[in-house]
Amino acid sequence: MAKRDLYLAAYDVSNPRRLREALKVLKNYACGGQKSVFECFLTAAERRVLVGEVEAVLDLAEDRFMLLQLGRGARVRALGVAVLPDDPDYYYVS
Repeated sequence: MAKRDLYLAAYDVSNPRRLREALKVLKNYACGGQKSVFECFLTAAERRVLVGEVEAVLDLAEDRFMLLQLGRGARVRALGVAVLPDDPDYYYVS
């Protein structure tokens, strides 16, 4: 099985149509998140595809996208009703 790393993906999109498209792209890869920030467990290949799909949606002169890899073995703390990230046994990507 391919190795997956945990990433935080965040975007700031100024146009409502592009915002909906960016949300649709990110939801295909996310295992959790809120509003415009998502947790994604990605292989290297999935990361490249995700970045390409987001780049195709955004206007790079007006919009912003960040994909931050969280350190391996880093301790994750969640406060309030947050859910700790959990790497499931499998993912379904359509």
